[in-house]
Amino acid sequence: MEVTFRIKRYNPELPGKDKPYWQEFTLKDVVATDRVLELLHRIKWEQDGTLTMRRSCSHGICGSDAMRINGINALACKLLIRDVGEKVQVEPILGLPVLKDLVVDMEPFFEHYRAVMPYMVNNTPVPADGRERLQNQTDKDQITETTNCILCACCTTSCPSFWANGKYVGPAAIVQAHRFIFDTRDQTSPTRLQALSDPNGVWRCRTIYNCTPACPRGIQVTKAIGEVKLAIRKNSTQNVVKVSEIKEH
Repeated sequence: MEVTFRIKRYNPELPGKDKPYWQEFTLKDVVATDRVLELLHRIKWEQDGTLTMRRSCSHGICGSDAMRINGINALACKLLIRDVGEKVQVEPILGLPVLKDLVVDMEPFFEHYRAVMPYMVNNTPVPADGRERLQNQTDKDQITETTNCILCACCTTSCPSFWANGKYVGPAAIVQAHRFIFDTRDQTSPTRLQALSDPNGVWRCRTIYNCTPACPRGIQVTKAIGEVKLAIRKNSTQNVVKVSEIKEH
């Protein structure tokens, strides 16, 4: 099989290439089960060593190779050529500043992630037997799906609300908050809910549903956001603990 890649390039350090442009590459001897990432490696190693992208584990775990492939957010390491065809268009994910070629600045994304306090807070004494804080299977099932998030940003950068307003906390941060809001061992859910109830929190979600099909881990992102919205409504009449009063255990 012969496959043609159309890649969006950008290099702010080189005159003439400091504005986005498209470049095509043709690869021969491609088989249907080759992954997009493998072919991007071939382009970099065999045709143009300046092609820049992020990648690490190549097994859909690290989430570093998220990019827009034929108009859809995906992990290049999980997408097979038989699923995208013989003409492949690749560009960086949207809504974040492009640093070079397919590499975007993830700091705005992680700033939103940190804002939802993505860690468990529990100030009660450690169990006397020294074992971890346990929970039953039913309680665990409430958070199992959202613990699968790998912070690839595919959901957030597929969201038109995020494209329109980068201050929106975004689907990924809400998914991370969900994991702790519904963790029965955590003691600061009201604070997270308060943070997510501001104008750039969950209410900026318009339920467009782009986020769920974009998730490479199969998380029902829109459903999780809806559950957080319901939790905020239930929490609205309760006293909210101030962030300054919380100590991480």
